[in-house]
Amino acid sequence: MADTKREIERKYESDDSGLPDLTGVAGVAAVIDKGVAHLDATYYDTDDERLAASSITLRRRTGGTDAGWHLKFPVAPGVRDEIQAPLSDTVPRTLTGLVRSRIRDTDLHPLVRLRSDRDVRHLVDADGRLLAEVSVDAVRAERLTGEGGTAQWTELEVELADGGDPAFLDKVEKRLKKAGVRPSSSASKLARALAETAPKKKRKNGKKRAEEAGEKEPVTAGDHVLAYVRAQRDAIVELDPAVRQDEYDSVHRMRVATRRMRSAFRSYGRVLDRAVTDPVGDELKWLAGELGVDRDQEVLTERLTAALDELPRPLLSGPVRTRLRTWSHARSGGSRRRLIAVLDGKRYLELLGTLDAVVADPPLRAAAGGKPEKVVGKAVRNDFSKVAALVEQALVLPPGPDRDLALHEARKKAKRTRYSAESAVPALGDPASGLVKAMKNLQNLLGDHQDSVMTREALRELARQAHAAGESAFTYGLLYGREERRAADDEAWLPGLWAEIKGRAAI
Repeated sequence: MADTKREIERKYESDDSGLPDLTGVAGVAAVIDKGVAHLDATYYDTDDERLAASSITLRRRTGGTDAGWHLKFPVAPGVRDEIQAPLSDTVPRTLTGLVRSRIRDTDLHPLVRLRSDRDVRHLVDADGRLLAEVSVDAVRAERLTGEGGTAQWTELEVELADGGDPAFLDKVEKRLKKAGVRPSSSASKLARALAETAPKKKRKNGKKRAEEAGEKEPVTAGDHVLAYVRAQRDAIVELDPAVRQDEYDSVHRMRVATRRMRSAFRSYGRVLDRAVTDPVGDELKWLAGELGVDRDQEVLTERLTAALDELPRPLLSGPVRTRLRTWSHARSGGSRRRLIAVLDGKRYLELLGTLDAVVADPPLRAAAGGKPEKVVGKAVRNDFSKVAALVEQALVLPPGPDRDLALHEARKKAKRTRYSAESAVPALGDPASGLVKAMKNLQNLLGDHQDSVMTREALRELARQAHAAGESAFTYGLLYGREERRAADDEAWLPGLWAEIKGRAAI
């Protein structure tokens, strides 16, 4: 099982004069010499350096106190999440899986070898507590592929102790700058090694590609739509490792990214050819469904559990909690193993490749070259008009299944309008931002109403099961009545909320 830690560090250029005196840094009571460690690290990547392009590093390192495999994902400048695995001869499958969305079916190979002599110091406070580790690294880099060469340099690294205050690094940096030490121009040792050991021709081509890859300000309607689509593609790829590690809310966020992209394809059919994007949308819908296996059931179970927690004990008649757990478990159809199999599967990897192709060679239609205020604004207005028709249809229906269905359809259209308005914010500004907020409020209200509808269906099922087992159905009936009142309250709020939205919506 791989372990994860948050790494916060800063790197500096260094000559051969060693480490400046840091005893004057505020809070530092002593600088303790920990000796010299000899580190030997081999970095792995694809032949076309896909991990390096995403500022991800994967290495096998011996020497020092943490020998083993280290996979690092960027979080923010100077902040990375490091996932560690025990030393082995081949890349651990757990780590390969975490970069699968980047490398797809491509193999990982040894790319660069870095050997470092690390002179380590510990900065400690008056109680002997570690504040930061400072090291002077003499690095020798060797490219292991092609016609690559070698390079060597010395750098200074300051790594914050686990749980430390990042502001402490500012104090250290202030002292280093006074001593003439400057921040490193490279984000990592690997980045510098790749730059300095690459064949000369590759260095020139790499610089040219980097300049071409610089993001341009969107100008046309197509530029704005593609920027939004690209952001969702990137979110799916970047969230893949978090989903595999079961990080909080990661599945939900990836599911939302699939919905946002699918919504963009449908809203902007005048910009992107739906003959091309509709099949992609179908695959995104499939992925959202796989990500949602058990999620809807979990939400429903959480709602029922919270409702039970609010009831006084005398109103809990029979083994209601046990019945709820049994029912919930029986309706669960997924597992972590199933989800990982989906993410490792051919269909998912082909979808990622298709998304790359859509972004790289988009199926643009004539309207893509139009002014964003006109083209994007019209698409958002069309989405809003569909929401309006459904809400107003629902408002004239009597309470019951037909109104419930109409409100459910309105909720789905409100979500789509919210996403199209999100994509329009860079082009339309405050009006689009206001519509995003309005649609979010409408979506929340209608979402609560739909949750109530689904909860009442679940309560009917639980009551039937309890009755068949000879148990009391009293508590289920009580909760059913509360859910009815909750839905009625939502419906009572809707006319006022809708009147406010119509009065402010102006795209």
